[in-house]
Amino acid sequence: MLDFPVDLKQLRKQLRKQRRSLSIFQQKQAEQATYNRLIRLPEFKHAQHIGVYLHAFGEIHTSKIIEYCFEHGKAVYLPLICNMNQRLQWVRISQHQFRTRRFAPHRLGMREPMRSRGLHISRLNLVLMPLLACDNLGTRIGMGGGFYDKTLATAVQQPFRLGLAHEFQRYDGYLKREKWDQPLDALLTPPHIHRFKR
Repeated sequence: MLDFPVDLKQLRKQLRKQRRSLSIFQQKQAEQATYNRLIRLPEFKHAQHIGVYLHAFGEIHTSKIIEYCFEHGKAVYLPLICNMNQRLQWVRISQHQFRTRRFAPHRLGMREPMRSRGLHISRLNLVLMPLLACDNLGTRIGMGGGFYDKTLATAVQQPFRLGLAHEFQRYDGYLKREKWDQPLDALLTPPHIHRFKR
């Protein structure tokens, strides 16, 4: 496998800036196009227990996806960081909770479900993951906390790991994969679905 020397710190900084600079109109377009592709994917159609993030940093917006899940009887789970082991627990939320925005602010800037006992990630059928970059082999670069990697390391088989990203976040090459990095099964961008062999 080819290995291109990439300054990850610089790449993260550049992609964060690019995401934040998107206009409301561009974000709405990206959300709609991603949503249209997602609801046709077999992995999404068959999933009954879906983990998803609340957008906070310019990621692909997830509100339409979450509402669709409620309307079609799919259970929606949000990640909650466990302070003891820095892994994610998955807390089921109701449509009422989502619409009234009954979430707690986290010190890192995102919103979380109110403290409650969550499920292990292996109980989910599908997890929709945010990211900063993803390469041609499904290597995912996140925000740097390692929460998803630590959590997915304990769930080898399930769930199906689907990254959501803007097309400019797809890195056309190969990023260095550390032994703790957990690759994606697929990456969904507004114009494409990219599938990988894990």
